[in-house]
Amino acid sequence: MRRPLAPTKDACPMLDLLLLALAPQAVPPLTSELTLLHAARLLDVRSGVLERDAWVSVRDGVIEGIAFGTRPGIDAGVRVVELGERTLLPGLMDAHVHLGGTLEGDFVHRSVKETPVDAALRGVEHCRVTLHAGFTTVRNVGSAGFVDVALDRAVERGDIEGPDIVPCGHSIGITGGHADETGWAPDILEAGPDEGIVDGVDECLRAVRYQIKHGARAIKCVATAGVLSHEEQVGAQQLNDEELLAIMQEAHRHGVKVAAHAHGTQGIRAAVLAGVDSIEHGSLLDDETIALMKERGTWLVPTTYLGEAIDLDNLPPLLRRKAEWVLPRARESLRAAIAGGVRVAFGTDAAVYPHGHNAREFAVLVRLGMTPLEAIRAATLYDAELLDVPDRGVLEVGKRADVVAVPGDPLADVTALERVDFVMQAGRVVREPVVVR
Repeated sequence: MRRPLAPTKDACPMLDLLLLALAPQAVPPLTSELTLLHAARLLDVRSGVLERDAWVSVRDGVIEGIAFGTRPGIDAGVRVVELGERTLLPGLMDAHVHLGGTLEGDFVHRSVKETPVDAALRGVEHCRVTLHAGFTTVRNVGSAGFVDVALDRAVERGDIEGPDIVPCGHSIGITGGHADETGWAPDILEAGPDEGIVDGVDECLRAVRYQIKHGARAIKCVATAGVLSHEEQVGAQQLNDEELLAIMQEAHRHGVKVAAHAHGTQGIRAAVLAGVDSIEHGSLLDDETIALMKERGTWLVPTTYLGEAIDLDNLPPLLRRKAEWVLPRARESLRAAIAGGVRVAFGTDAAVYPHGHNAREFAVLVRLGMTPLEAIRAATLYDAELLDVPDRGVLEVGKRADVVAVPGDPLADVTALERVDFVMQAGRVVREPVVVR
């Protein structure tokens, strides 16, 4: 089950109250009723076996039993969900989303025109469409004003529909870097360690501690420059080696994992040597860095479909120039990383393209060298390990009942995962197929 948030002073009471008011209806409470799911197939992601004629019984949010081929005895009052020619899989996970964000409209000036409340308003709908697309757990990598913490609490209370969220709070990066607000006059949106903007080891320690204090269950740091920020370079190292090490060691001391945004080779290598748990994007990998990541067991979260989906026409000239330069190179880096045996976890950067389209990442992973089974494992078993949620990621007795179903066989056609039409989250059915009579 989920780890409880530490009992701290609530950093975002206004957001929590707003999200409660926004909820169109409360999520129904979990009951002890037995639910029986029946489908033509079930994918055991651990073994890779596609089992036939699957029956899965669920009670109190947990998988109570799994059987194949023989219809279990059904007592009166048992709810049976008949899913026909579908495949059951574990609930999908996404290790890299931005639930409060989009690239629509004048997103460049959004930070000086809006507050975190606006991001929370958007986030309510983004949570819903993400869950209905089959993603029952996500990691939100960076959120001003602790919007992701507020959304996580709203989902946990049952105020809104959404995936289980692993929040990171504010991204941690240098003054003037990818995590900072740049391009404005002095004194506009200036930030410090509490908002994730740091210079030096002491401020790094303060920033990590402050994010954890206010609900972060993972830490995102910014090792290099980025695409959607106003630095001239896309891959230059930003946090230095000592700062990266301080962030990693402090987070790990609290039992919290670290994701490092990193495009450029030098910054990727520095983050891996510091001991971060995952490299986000990893756009410019060379053979030496691929070998180092494999040796260290560092996860790569590649976010590659966005290269096909990003609206380049809506980017300012500098940002567009950087995107057009780095995105093709990122695809080739991922191809090399897969061939080189780097551990790949599933992440999308949803917000750069519309939320709810997360599953389009699967086909790109397969085109670049992963088998359909490995791509599915990336969003189930592997993300469960990376996000430190061992109670899910596989359909087994005793695991949390996060279950999705897709028409057809996703091992034969991985794009079937783009057509999820049944979603169960912790034993609650939140989406069912439309029956045409």
